[in-house]
Amino acid sequence: MATQIVMDRTGDTRHTFDANNLAAVAKAERRFMELTGAGFTAATRTGPGEQRVIRSFDPTAEETLFYPRLVGG
Repeated sequence: MATQIVMDRTGDTRHTFDANNLAAVAKAERRFMELTGAGFTAATRTGPGEQRVIRSFDPTAEETLFYPRLVGG
Protein backbone atom coordinates (compact mmCIF):
# COMPACT_ATOMS: atom_id res chain seq x y z
CA MET A 1 0.00 0.00 0.00
CA ALA A 2 1.18 3.47 -0.88
CA THR A 3 0.35 6.41 1.37
CA GLN A 4 -0.25 10.08 0.69
CA ILE A 5 0.17 12.18 3.85
CA VAL A 6 -1.40 15.64 3.77
CA MET A 7 -0.16 18.05 6.44
CA ASP A 8 -2.21 21.06 7.53
CA ARG A 9 -2.71 23.26 10.58
CA THR A 10 -4.74 20.55 12.32
CA GLY A 11 -2.23 17.73 11.84
CA ASP A 12 -2.23 15.24 9.01
CA THR A 13 -4.59 13.13 6.94
CA ARG A 14 -3.45 9.84 5.42
CA HIS A 15 -4.78 8.40 2.18
CA THR A 16 -3.69 4.88 1.25
CA PHE A 17 -4.04 3.27 -2.15
CA ASP A 18 -3.09 0.04 -3.89
CA ALA A 19 -0.57 0.84 -6.63
CA ASN A 20 -1.88 -2.18 -8.58
CA ASN A 21 -5.46 -0.84 -8.69
CA LEU A 22 -5.86 1.48 -11.70
CA ALA A 23 -8.89 3.30 -10.26
CA ALA A 24 -7.11 3.91 -6.94
CA VAL A 25 -3.99 5.18 -8.73
CA ALA A 26 -6.11 7.56 -10.84
CA LYS A 27 -7.76 8.91 -7.67
CA ALA A 28 -4.36 9.36 -5.99
CA GLU A 29 -3.04 11.17 -9.07
CA ARG A 30 -6.06 13.52 -9.03
CA ARG A 31 -5.39 14.22 -5.33
CA PHE A 32 -1.73 14.94 -6.17
CA MET A 33 -2.73 17.39 -8.92
CA GLU A 34 -5.35 19.11 -6.72
CA LEU A 35 -2.98 19.54 -3.78
CA THR A 36 0.03 20.74 -5.78
CA GLY A 37 -2.28 23.02 -7.77
CA ALA A 38 -3.47 24.53 -4.47
CA GLY A 39 0.12 25.33 -3.47
CA PHE A 40 1.13 22.25 -1.49
CA THR A 41 4.68 20.94 -1.91
CA ALA A 42 4.99 17.20 -2.56
CA ALA A 43 7.95 15.16 -1.38
CA THR A 44 8.87 11.50 -1.11
CA ARG A 45 10.87 10.00 1.71
CA THR A 46 14.32 8.91 0.60
CA GLY A 47 15.60 7.77 3.99
CA PRO A 48 15.30 8.40 7.70
CA GLY A 49 14.65 12.13 8.06
CA GLU A 50 15.32 12.75 4.35
CA GLN A 51 12.93 13.92 1.63
CA ARG A 52 13.08 14.73 -2.07
CA VAL A 53 10.69 17.27 -3.59
CA ILE A 54 8.77 15.89 -6.56
CA ARG A 55 6.93 17.80 -9.27
CA SER A 56 4.97 14.95 -10.83
CA PHE A 57 2.94 12.04 -9.48
CA ASP A 58 4.93 8.87 -8.77
CA PRO A 59 2.62 5.87 -8.26
CA THR A 60 5.59 3.76 -7.10
CA ALA A 61 6.44 6.02 -4.15
CA GLU A 62 5.76 4.27 -0.86
CA GLU A 63 5.00 7.57 0.89
CA THR A 64 4.29 11.01 -0.51
CA LEU A 65 4.17 13.90 1.93
CA PHE A 66 2.24 17.08 1.09
CA TYR A 67 2.90 20.20 3.11
CA PRO A 68 1.32 23.62 2.69
CA ARG A 69 3.06 26.71 1.49
CA LEU A 70 4.79 28.47 4.37
CA VAL A 71 3.50 31.95 5.16
CA GLY A 72 5.84 34.39 6.81
CA GLY A 73 5.18 37.64 8.54
